Parts: sequence; C-alpha cells; structure tokens
Amino acid sequence: MVAVSAINAYLPVMIQRYIDNYLAVGNATMELTIRISLAYLGFVILKLILVYLKDYTFKMASEQTVGSMRNRIYHKVVNLGMRYFDQTPTGSVVSRVTNDTETIKEFWNVFLTFVDGLLNAISIGIAMFALNARLAWIFMAFIPIVIVLMYIYQKYSTIIYGRMREALSQVNAKLSESITGMSIIQHFHQEERMKQEFDVVNQEYVSARISMFRMNALLLMPAVNLIEAVALFIVLWVFGMQFLDMTATDVGVVYAFTSYSKSFFHPIGSMLDSLSVFQDGLVSGSRVMDVLNRDDDAPQAHEGATGEITDGKIEIKNLSFSYDGVNDVLHDVSITANPGETIALVGQTGSGKSSIINVLMRFYDFQKGEILLDGQSIRTIPVKRLRERMGLVLQDSFMFFGNIADNIRLHGNYADAAVESAAQFVNADGFITDLEGGYDAKVIEGGSTFSTGEKQLLSFSRTILRDPKILILDEATANIDTETEKKIQQGLQNMRKGRTTIIIAHRLSTIRDADRIYVLRHGRIIEEGNHDSLIAEGGIYHDMYQLQTFQEKGEEDGE
Repeated sequence: MVAVSAINAYLPVMIQRYIDNYLAVGNATMELTIRISLAYLGFVILKLILVYLKDYTFKMASEQTVGSMRNRIYHKVVNLGMRYFDQTPTGSVVSRVTNDTETIKEFWNVFLTFVDGLLNAISIGIAMFALNARLAWIFMAFIPIVIVLMYIYQKYSTIIYGRMREALSQVNAKLSESITGMSIIQHFHQEERMKQEFDVVNQEYVSARISMFRMNALLLMPAVNLIEAVALFIVLWVFGMQFLDMTATDVGVVYAFTSYSKSFFHPIGSMLDSLSVFQDGLVSGSRVMDVLNRDDDAPQAHEGATGEITDGKIEIKNLSFSYDGVNDVLHDVSITANPGETIALVGQTGSGKSSIINVLMRFYDFQKGEILLDGQSIRTIPVKRLRERMGLVLQDSFMFFGNIADNIRLHGNYADAAVESAAQFVNADGFITDLEGGYDAKVIEGGSTFSTGEKQLLSFSRTILRDPKILILDEATANIDTETEKKIQQGLQNMRKGRTTIIIAHRLSTIRDADRIYVLRHGRIIEEGNHDSLIAEGGIYHDMYQLQTFQEKGEEDGE
C-alpha cells in the first residue's frame, strides 16, 4: 500500500516535470518522450501488480478470518443450553451465523480501504506541499468539513443499521418458521395471512435499507464530490487571479494540482463510503459478540469430573426446577429407579414429566435438590460420558440428510455390522432391507419419506447402537397408531432388558409391567406404586386408566 501510494503521488510529478522542464521550453525530443512514456508505463504496470497482490492477500485474509469466526460462533451455538433455543427464533440464530458474519467480512475490508485511503491522502498531500504550499493549504482547509460529515454520519447510521439488521433477522425468522410449518399453513389455508405477515416484516427491512441509501447518498461520496469541485474551483480561481501573467512553465503545476484534486479527495470519499460498511459491520459484530459472550452454555460437570455410570441406579431427591429461574415447574420431586428396573412417569400435559427428563439428561441445570447416578452426583459425571450411557428416544424422531446407516450411526465410529445388528435388535431390519439400497437408502432432511413408525424404529436403532445403561423413552410411541405400536413393542422389550428404563407414558396400557409408576400433577408427585396397587387405590391413575380403556374399547367397537 505504501508503494502504491508513492507511485500515485509520483506519476503526476513525472508529467509536471516533463511539461515544465522540457515541453514548455522546447527541449523535448522523441527519444526523451519515449523514455518518459516507457517509465510512466512501467510505474503503472508495477502499480497494477502491487494492487493485485494487495487485494488478493487481503481478501484471502478476510475470508479465512470470517471462516474461522463462523466456525467459532457455530461451535458456541451447539454448546449453548436449551434455554437459549427456547427463547430465540431459529431464523435469528441462522442470521447471526450467516448474514452477520458475511457482513463482518466486508467490515474487515474497511481497514484495507481506510489504510489505503489514508496513505494515498498523506502521499498526495506531501506532493502538493512540495509543489505549492499555498495551494495545498486550500485542500487541507476542507478536511474539517469531512470530519464533521463523518461525525454526523456515524451518529445517525448506528440507529439505521441497527434497525436494518434487526429487520433482516425478523425476515429470516419468519421465513424459517413458514418453511418449518408449511404443512400446517397449507392445511388451514393460511397462505394469505402468512404472505401479509411476511410482507410486513419484509417491508420493514426494505424501509430500513431505503433510509440507509438516502443517508449514504447525502453524506458520503456525493458530498465529497461536491467538496472536491469547490476546492478545484478555488484553486483554479487562485491561479487565474494571481498568475494572469504566468509563463508556460506554470502549466505543469496546474496539471499536477488538477490531477491531485481527484487523487486527494477520491480516497477520502472511499473512506467515507466505507463508513456505511463499517457501521453495518459494527452492528453485525455486536450481534455476533452477543452470542459469543453468552454465559448460558449447556450445563457442564464439575471441573475434573471423572464419574462413571456402571449399574444404572437413579436417585432423584427433593428436586425443584424452574426454566426461567422464577416459576418452579417441579416441586420437591423424589424418584428412585434401581438397576434394571422400569419406572414410568404419567400425568396430564404440563405436569412436569418432560422437565424431569430434561434435567436428568443435563439439557437444563436444576436449582434445588439432588440427582444421584450410582450413588454419585450427576454433576460429577462428564456430560459426554453421561450422554453416552443414557439413551433417549423422543416422541418425534429427527432424521438427517444422508442414508439409513448414517442416521443410525450418526457418524460415530461404528462398523456396518454393528449398525445392522442394532436395527435387527429393535426389529427395524425388516423394513430397511425392503428399501431400494437397504442401509444405503437415501434419507432426505427430516425423513419425510418415512412413516412415523419407521422413523421411530430408526431412532430406537440409533439409541441401542450406543448400548446405554439407562434408557429413557419420552412418549416414544405417542404418535404411532395402535397397530404399529404393537409391532414395535417387541423392539422396546428387547431394548429394556438389562437396562434401567424411564418411560413417559401416553398409553397407560403400555406400562402395566413397570416396577413403579409415578403420577405427577403440577410438578408434584401425587401417587406412586405399581399398576395393580394404583388401580386398587382408586385415585387419579385409576381414573386415567379407566378413561383410556373406555376410549380404546370405543375405538375398537367403532372399527
């Protein structure tokens, strides 16, 4: 950059000297003219090469920097606690990882523009003072005006760019929500409403960008061009007033200053233009830093934790838990599951069943009470080891883009034989081998080409492959029809053998053989016992079971 700036300052001096020292006094020869032309051409070619090297190396550095930053924020996102994702729209997270980091790349280039412009302005300024100090001061007099423009721009642009970035985040959030819920939108004929809502958030973004363009058009390069024109007018007027009788030897100085006029103000204008990117980058950078600086990471074990899960005994003692730190959703809950036992959690929606699983899986940290696994605090077991030894099957099974084997393996270090063995263990092998390609059959994102039962069997295979000591089934058959459920019950029975199992039950008929059943209401355990004892008590569980039995009998009679 220093070399390029020096060349930019020297090229007009070459022409000025040629005009004043040779051409104006009649000493110019063809040989001299050719020599000066070749020298001029050589400097221009050298300048082009240097500009290429400068831009290439700087662009490479900016790409690598932003690529590293994008990795860093993604690594942060995947380690954040579930509370963050409960409170933040998916589109907003995507916008910070993609749009904001891309803007920071342009922000990085601001420094190239700024340093380049500063060096050019300094070298041109030195050259102007060397030629004519009085005229050079005319140009310098406009620098305070440029500084005032920069101050005004930064004051108002912060507000506009903040509004623009937030509007873009809302656009991404609305788009992500719409795509995810497209089946619901079309089913309930909500297309027009969603279009109108998207138009509103999109117009907010368009309006913010229009405000940005108006501000840039008023305060950036157009303003600098006006200042340049005024400065050049004054310089020419000074020449006209003070040198009406000037000789031809002054013509080169006039040429040099008219060349320097653009060369001096153009980099300043570029620096001002880069303020728009600079301001946008500041806003985007602050949004990225908001994520990187968050301290609500997923719960971690104590430093130096070396605990292991060997037998699978679970003891939950006087557990209280709140998602927001204010309103408890679990109150003084105590549960025990001995090695190899099966316990069930039942209750109405919102009774706290899934909250117990969320705490047990360390998706959230609890505030009061104690959780012991094999007699040791859950906080003394490394989270990675905890998740390896605890298998969770959710109500909704998510499938990743790829193939069947990869969705079971999840890119773990498992041989094909182990994958197939796991599928056979849960009775998933039957439908997999019927697919074209078998275990290499293609899976699109979400696994929408598979039935709910098939996806759940793949989820069972994924879990059993890791041979967990503790198995958690969170309403794993809730979305499966009764006939399909009967087909996979054998797979569930196989999974439960030799493992401590916690079942969140939707159909109470599936937990009749549980060693203990805990009935929850409003985050409290109100009944406890096995199926027969709870039926004999004639309490809440008895009523729930009788109601479900009546409904299932009605469905069978209807069929």
